[in-house]
Amino acid sequence: MKFDELQKQINFIIEIDKLKSVYRQTLLTDNTRYEGDAEHSWHLATMAFLLKDYSKDPNLDILKVIKMVLIHDVVEIDAGDTYCYDVVGYEDKREREEKAAERIFKILPEKQAEEILHLWEEFEERKTSEAKFAAALDRLQPVLNNYYTEGKSWIEHDIKVSQVIERNKHINDGAPLLWEYTLDLINDAVKKGYLKED
Repeated sequence: MKFDELQKQINFIIEIDKLKSVYRQTLLTDNTRYEGDAEHSWHLATMAFLLKDYSKDPNLDILKVIKMVLIHDVVEIDAGDTYCYDVVGYEDKREREEKAAERIFKILPEKQAEEILHLWEEFEERKTSEAKFAAALDRLQPVLNNYYTEGKSWIEHDIKVSQVIERNKHINDGAPLLWEYTLDLINDAVKKGYLKED
């Protein structure tokens, strides 16, 4: 049929619309509600091209980074969002997400399905410059939201400064100056009482 490939792409486009209904534990900076996964992905894509000059790698493929951050949470349509400090939730997170990737990405025509799966796996492995920078943005964005909501989510979940540093230290792998900035925010959050000391 003439539209077979196009129909598969449309089916995927309709499927990923569900990401708009997956909510994270991060509040919007105006404190009105929790952020949706699709909003988070859009925010990261915007950050990617705005902050690309802070990447450790001056030859970064920024289009690849943007693709990565746009698809990195698509698996949460099936797997759900796992709060980044939820130790128990992380026990089977990878298994749930792999199963979701298998189902969701295979909606696409084979070649695109493979491309998207490889991008998702590359992001998860954090070995390439693009994946390290994408992961740096993925870590920085919730810190910004937590800081600008006066630590509401950190306080609600009784998160300590050591947890935030441990979770986000990978920012340094992709963008050292962004990590310095993040540390300044974390230290200021402790001073202002947004984040508990250990």
